[in-house]
Amino acid sequence: MPDETVRTTVAADYFQGYSVVGLIAVIGVLFVAVAFGAGRLLRPVVPTPEKLLTYECGVDPVGEGWAHTQVRYYVYAFLYVIFAVDSIFLFPWATIFAAPGFGGVTLVEMFIFLGFLAVGLLYAWKKGVLEWT
Repeated sequence: MPDETVRTTVAADYFQGYSVVGLIAVIGVLFVAVAFGAGRLLRPVVPTPEKLLTYECGVDPVGEGWAHTQVRYYVYAFLYVIFAVDSIFLFPWATIFAAPGFGGVTLVEMFIFLGFLAVGLLYAWKKGVLEWT
């Protein structure tokens, strides 16, 4: 019997942590629901034709919805993402590199990672992607 009591106590302690998280999640959902409900009750509702127009950056929509966009802007965005990911991985690497026992292996792994990024950058440079025209 004592073994069963210990298991019951351990299970109760285990699920108590989840109940706290669940309670906080329910409170958060209620908070958002009350805020949206209060906004719906308190806001004025006066629909006019001007309010129903599509609005983009202060320019009235004229013509078709399709516009030509330069692909190079997307390429710059992708290059930014590549180097943002690079910086995200470099900061934890610097902290692990300082820990004892991880120096050599971590250094080799990071140079392999940087090599892949350098190959991507070299490819973009050879394709002329980095030239702003």
